[in-house]
Amino acid sequence: MSSKLWSSVLMLGLILSATTLAAAPIKALIIDGQSNPYHKLPAVTVESKKILESSGLFTVEVATSPAKGQDMSGFQPNFAAYQVVVLNYDGDPWPAETQTAFEKYMQAGGGLVVVHSADNAFAGWKAFNEMIAVGGWGGRNEKSGPYLRFRGGKWEAVDMPGPGGSHGKPRPYVVTAREPSHPIMKGLPKEWLHVADELYDRMRGPAVNVTVLASAMTDPKTGGSGEEEPVLMTISYGKGRVFHSVMGHGPDEMKCVGFIVTLQRGTEWAATGKVTQKVPADFPTTTETKVRN
Repeated sequence: MSSKLWSSVLMLGLILSATTLAAAPIKALIIDGQSNPYHKLPAVTVESKKILESSGLFTVEVATSPAKGQDMSGFQPNFAAYQVVVLNYDGDPWPAETQTAFEKYMQAGGGLVVVHSADNAFAGWKAFNEMIAVGGWGGRNEKSGPYLRFRGGKWEAVDMPGPGGSHGKPRPYVVTAREPSHPIMKGLPKEWLHVADELYDRMRGPAVNVTVLASAMTDPKTGGSGEEEPVLMTISYGKGRVFHSVMGHGPDEMKCVGFIVTLQRGTEWAATGKVTQKVPADFPTTTETKVRN
């Protein structure tokens, strides 16, 4: 074989290999097993899996912990086998070995996605609270860290008295982009209307290495804080990437196209650091929600 022909064959092989690698699905693991019954645990996992797989980018497996109060010692998912972990869990602490393994996974460059009630979990786990930036409930209070407050066009960590996590009456709310150039947000409208959902407020935590991608104004008339509150965030932890969304209380709320798209994009970014997905034509507008069944 001539050197010229051999070079052509070699180049073709490299192109085919690159194409195969680019087409390889992202391996995602959803962790569930325990949560407040109000948060419709099994249905949320089913909907999350459906949303991610419908993008064509992910293969999704589920790891379900023992029930609340049961022996957790054998719950040791192989985090390293996945590019991203999607957390739909709020319950008993994981075994110390599992916590340590997860911290190492994230420090080494793993991906984490935290959806809605998952940020209520593990109030006493220091590293987890650093991963999520801010969380709610679970005994969180002033000692857990500051609030994130939008002041003078930027986000500040504010120490002040008050609860660690609350929300007003569910209602539709406008999501406002704060970092429109971020890969997760690029191409999305500056403002868009989310379906009626719980809007978490007064979240507390270390609030370090966090970028607030989008926020929403809470309504004090319905029990909200009356502040712009973070609804989409990214956090760095070691070499790891975290996408944190407070939206998506249950399967009905998760049918919002805005939620679907940001979950798909946020999960891809947490896994790879990039977003390859285009903005769909049915994305919500400032005045109109859009849903998919």
